[in-house]
Amino acid sequence: MRQQQGCLVSRMASTLFRNVQTHPLLIYSTSLFRRKNGVLYCTMKSTTQTQTATEEMQLKAQTKVSLQSQSKMIDKLMKDYEAIIGIETHVQLSTSTKAFCGCPYNYGAQPNTTICPICMGLPGALPVLNSKVIEFAVKVGLALNCKLSLNSKFDRKQYFYPDLPKGYQISQFDIPIASGGYIDLDLPVEFGGGHRRFGITRVHMEEDAGKLLHSGNGSYSQVDLNRAGVPLLEIVSEPDMRTGIEASEYAAELQRIVRYLGVSNGNMQEGSLRCDVNVSIRPIGQLEFGTKVEIKNLNSFSSISRAIDFEISRQVLLHSEGQGDSIVQETRLWEEGAQKTVTMRKKEGLSDYRYFPEPDLPGVILTKEYVDSIQNSLPELPEMKRRSYEKMGLSMQDVLFLANDKSVAGFFDATIAKGADVKLSANWIMGDIAAYMNNEKVSINNIKLAPEELAELIASIKGGTISGKIGKEILFELIAKGGTVQGLIREKDLIQIVDPAEIEKMVDKALLENPKQLEQYRAGKTKLQGYFAGQVMKASKGKANPGILNKMLLEKLNATATEK
Repeated sequence: MRQQQGCLVSRMASTLFRNVQTHPLLIYSTSLFRRKNGVLYCTMKSTTQTQTATEEMQLKAQTKVSLQSQSKMIDKLMKDYEAIIGIETHVQLSTSTKAFCGCPYNYGAQPNTTICPICMGLPGALPVLNSKVIEFAVKVGLALNCKLSLNSKFDRKQYFYPDLPKGYQISQFDIPIASGGYIDLDLPVEFGGGHRRFGITRVHMEEDAGKLLHSGNGSYSQVDLNRAGVPLLEIVSEPDMRTGIEASEYAAELQRIVRYLGVSNGNMQEGSLRCDVNVSIRPIGQLEFGTKVEIKNLNSFSSISRAIDFEISRQVLLHSEGQGDSIVQETRLWEEGAQKTVTMRKKEGLSDYRYFPEPDLPGVILTKEYVDSIQNSLPELPEMKRRSYEKMGLSMQDVLFLANDKSVAGFFDATIAKGADVKLSANWIMGDIAAYMNNEKVSINNIKLAPEELAELIASIKGGTISGKIGKEILFELIAKGGTVQGLIREKDLIQIVDPAEIEKMVDKALLENPKQLEQYRAGKTKLQGYFAGQVMKASKGKANPGILNKMLLEKLNATATEK
């Protein structure tokens, strides 16, 4: 019987170990045999977690090496190809009502609460053009240095989709309101800097469609027509961009322009600025374009850059492997989580939208007087701001930061208009003020500090009335609570002590009260100068003039015992 038990255990062990060897990735364990009460037991001590962690680390290391190797290979291959990039941008206009009816549009409103028979495309409902749409389109056309069409028209673009109840979209086809323009921008310093000019093919007006709200399991979709009829401008670029950074900066500059003009809030997260990117590659020196791929689902400027860079790498790799023919004209989606593009739908050929002139709307006729009045009302645009700030002697980093936001630029302009030093004003705005706004998640319009008070603060520090340290304390109180610089200085008794005799008394007292540290300093431990300066600043409540203090302190510390 014992012999049979022993054989049984032996066969079990043999089978177990054979299983471990055969499936090393499935089972990681050690087997221990022990005898209890005369019976032989087989027990398992799992090392699954330890070995799995090790395997994962090894896999990550191998993947990292593989990706680095592939990246180097692609970088090498990229030298033989160039990318051709163009962007179609839809800008939602901030009009009070929709393009062809009196319904308002409020982002985030309850579905189908801001609609009417015109939005719903009901039979017999006739569109009436919102004149603000024309005004905003002309503003954007002029800002983009385009040639305006004094006689243009609307057209019907016919296609079927569940969120398009009319079965057509009112748009512009062969005579857009603006065409043949360009946009100037400066690349960020961290990406190499430099000036770029990208062509604008056309700007045309159109209406937005509704929105489909898909169910969680994908079994049905609901239609929200709140967005139907909202006015859009479609801005089509020339295929002048060559990198993801150039494309994302082009889109960012468009956002700046429409915000400066006040025609749109340009919020990508709300769909007010939507970019579809077209990417192809071709060998260096080849004039003919490669097969174009469209990328959608780009909801940030960084995603535009990353999606383009991925798509360029994908196409280059296919070309290098002799599979260039597998690149087909298609629409691909950018998957943020996976950081890659995936096929959405193939394009068999050009869509036949069967355009024809919109019979329910008259032609759009612009007079020279109307265009001139809009031209004269245009604000200073981002490009003009940057050149203006450059002439002031600011660095490109300062220039790009200040001109990036219209409100920040306005705050800076108002500050220096009060006589504040240009560089100091820029430093305060880009430093402490920007840090506060970032921490509190507020814009410069939401802080209590007025530009004239920032100018006064800078003048008070520069003139020696208060120290820089006290200046910072005052700044944060002004930002959070408001008030005036002079009022806070008087209220808190913050006027800087500049009388040498008064400062000398405090220095003498600090040296007298700290003989041990004084002896150490004169023995060579010179870093203790900061200690004595701190003692004086503490005694003066931060009001001692740092320049006078440090000069006097150094003289007294270096004085010999005899001199004393």
